[in-house]
Amino acid sequence: MALITPGFSQQDPKETARQYLEQAELILSETKAMDDARELMVTAADLDTTFIKANYEAGWMHLRTVQKERAGKYFLRVYRQDPAYKFDIEYLIGRSYQYGEQFDKALQYYNLYKEKLVKKASYQGKDKVDMATVDRTIFECENGKEFTSHPGNFSIVNIGREINSEFEDYAPVLNEKEDEIVFTTRRREDNLNQNVFDDNKPYEDIFTAKKANGAWSFAKNIGPTVNTPYHDSNLALSADGNTLFIFKDEGGGDIFYAERKETGEFAEPVPLPGIINSSFEEKSITISSDEKTLYFSSNRPGGFGGLDIYRATKDSKGEWTNVKNLGPKINTDLDDDGPFIDYDLVTLYFSSKGRKGMGGFDVFKTKFDLKTNEWSEPENLGYPINTPDDDIYFVSSKDSKRAYYSSVREDGMGYTDIYLITIPEGLKNTEPVTSKTPTDPPPVDTTAQVANVPPVVPVIPDVTPDKTPVKTPDKTPVVTPVAKKDVVPLKYVVTVVNAETKTPMEPKIRMVGSKDNIIVPMTPKGNGVYEFSITSAKAKDYRLSVEQEGFVFFNQNLKIEAATTKEKTVNKTIEMRKLVVGTYSILRNLYFDFDKATFKTDSYTELNKLEAMLNQNPSMVVEIGGHTDAVGTKEYNQQLSQRRAQAVKDYLTKKGIDTRRIKPVGYGKSKPLASNDDESDGRELNRRVEFKVLEK
Repeated sequence: MALITPGFSQQDPKETARQYLEQAELILSETKAMDDARELMVTAADLDTTFIKANYEAGWMHLRTVQKERAGKYFLRVYRQDPAYKFDIEYLIGRSYQYGEQFDKALQYYNLYKEKLVKKASYQGKDKVDMATVDRTIFECENGKEFTSHPGNFSIVNIGREINSEFEDYAPVLNEKEDEIVFTTRRREDNLNQNVFDDNKPYEDIFTAKKANGAWSFAKNIGPTVNTPYHDSNLALSADGNTLFIFKDEGGGDIFYAERKETGEFAEPVPLPGIINSSFEEKSITISSDEKTLYFSSNRPGGFGGLDIYRATKDSKGEWTNVKNLGPKINTDLDDDGPFIDYDLVTLYFSSKGRKGMGGFDVFKTKFDLKTNEWSEPENLGYPINTPDDDIYFVSSKDSKRAYYSSVREDGMGYTDIYLITIPEGLKNTEPVTSKTPTDPPPVDTTAQVANVPPVVPVIPDVTPDKTPVKTPDKTPVVTPVAKKDVVPLKYVVTVVNAETKTPMEPKIRMVGSKDNIIVPMTPKGNGVYEFSITSAKAKDYRLSVEQEGFVFFNQNLKIEAATTKEKTVNKTIEMRKLVVGTYSILRNLYFDFDKATFKTDSYTELNKLEAMLNQNPSMVVEIGGHTDAVGTKEYNQQLSQRRAQAVKDYLTKKGIDTRRIKPVGYGKSKPLASNDDESDGRELNRRVEFKVLEK
């Protein structure tokens, strides 16, 4: 198939846009390469913003693939020119805003669409979204407003480049010691099949890595005994790491397992014994730490709708039997999937599309009551673990203070990445449980042995109040507590204005811990003023980011003092600069390996903000300038700076930015910002990457 080479054309932009769209439609007619088609449609839409069909398709393809929040830009172009182009156009705009966590704007368009549904109730076109679906999305947006206004104290950090790649990486499972990880990836490197699937991306393969001295080794293919040349994905790993469960696209979708051999490698996978697999889809599974109970999802008949979660127990013959649906307390009329049974044998994590969520799958927690033999009402784990997109395949550590899952976040290296969640206070309640496993629903097979589980002992906080001796009339000293003063959150107030006009702006603004990514709660005060509430008892490093279409993004590291018992307000004004020819900015948060042009994990937030800015301004051409300090020869520094600038360009072009829009230049040590005599105030400042707007 002949493809149009992406880039700028000397012919009429409208004609070029038409050719790009035709090429995208040809790709979709012959393949499932939606990412390739999306890039061509986006190019067509940006070349001709009045080309309604191209803009509609660009938005629709974003909603079907990645960067869903960008779809609204294209749908709004359609809506402004022809509000009647598609019956559901307001609904689609709302979806984009929902994915972008702009819930008020999403509600505005959902309600506009709902009014249209009421007025035109008899409409039956294919582009109609029914009232129940709209009501569900409105419910999700209301939940989203509630959850995002009270973010949890969760640290969610990219697990690192040793595990993640520029392709999809997902479904992490770990052993009890957390020193071995198994996951699914679609990366090219080390894939058993060098060809691609019909979506023009590599096949799924299962990879694994080990941790030693607190650091992960670089992940490698688990090998041809487990993987085939086609799609292979893992599902679960037993606590001891000796049994791996995988999914195979057989019999509608079945579960297989592989036992670890004495050599440390896994044997060839075989079907799960018993009555777990059916002619329908069995999609995910988790095994209890005593290896006597399985929870799995299936869309077999007799459920409540979509995928449901089931439970099975092992009989005396070692086969899985006594399969029971977990019932309406857990399952809904929509999909319920991705179960993980905790090490305590009674806490179950799972993902659902049918409960109080923000959109897509949200992760929930429920606990089995050993006295009433019932599951507790499932509880949403909250924001930012859950988002308006799919959040699924969540697995917890034994002490419940860490968890792992895959997600699409601003510091991602490609598509989905694997993240480590740290929960200082733990995920579970501390009430005691008796030493037995859940029995009903569903009932345990009477032939199965029940493991002896040690009781959970409540943890009593070690609180030592201030004490002042007070004498009673009998002169006996008595110690009575004196209440400590409460810590008052420090108010960090940010005002955002246009650098040129000094008028207030309403950008996308966010503050997180620079190392732990814990979100700082924020309240918009209006008129470009945003108040952040700092509660840390110690001084801490934060990252403040501000983004507005048409302006240079602001991404700065700050050290903010601790909250104390006294009220305090710190004010900061940020002046946003317009993107015009000649504008330049230093990319301070790009970090390279020593003497190399490879990015460290901490660099991807900055890279992704640069990509987003270029995506928002499709006609902009920039120079990426690499700079070094004065250590080393002139020739070597020149080469190193050029390679680092080229690495930035390579990353951006892999994300879909036109290669002709990026000019990498290595300046070596020729343009220092400070003296090279000192490290922290000199050489460190000189080692940098800058971007400069060449054309706009």
